[in-house]
Amino acid sequence: MAEVVQIPQGVTREELYNALTPQLSGLLSGETNLIANAANFSALVHTAFGFHWVGFYWVQGGELVLGPFQGPVACTRIARGKGVCGAAWLRNETVVVADVEKFPGHIACSALSRSEIVVPVKNKLEEIIGVLDIDSSELNDFTIVDQRYLEQWVDMLAKACHV
Repeated sequence: MAEVVQIPQGVTREELYNALTPQLSGLLSGETNLIANAANFSALVHTAFGFHWVGFYWVQGGELVLGPFQGPVACTRIARGKGVCGAAWLRNETVVVADVEKFPGHIACSALSRSEIVVPVKNKLEEIIGVLDIDSSELNDFTIVDQRYLEQWVDMLAKACHV
């Protein structure tokens, strides 16, 4: 397992994802515990990109329950279909929101969140077991580049943990 990551400066977001992909692979290598890997995943993304909040919610008993994260205190439980996280779970797809104030039913865990991306975490049977939630303090901060890489990274996480 790699415990030190190199975060290049002065590069595009896509170049940063490209540089970090093998490093994330190293972080996940040899560790199968979902919580441990999700914690390091959150720390890597939060540190590298400087997003306001990065973390996971896990499906438990018909709702999403807060898991490992980096950032300020967060909402603990989210119902299926509620907020951006619940919508991604219900729709079974990544949801990108340019302006959270315009998203019907947005759950305002932090007034500093302006845009959001939520990526479902799926097991081998393609069932959603959780979601990766990332909030930015910038409007319209997430693009197809973020979606593509984050979906790839979440898949790497799930495979490393054999879920």
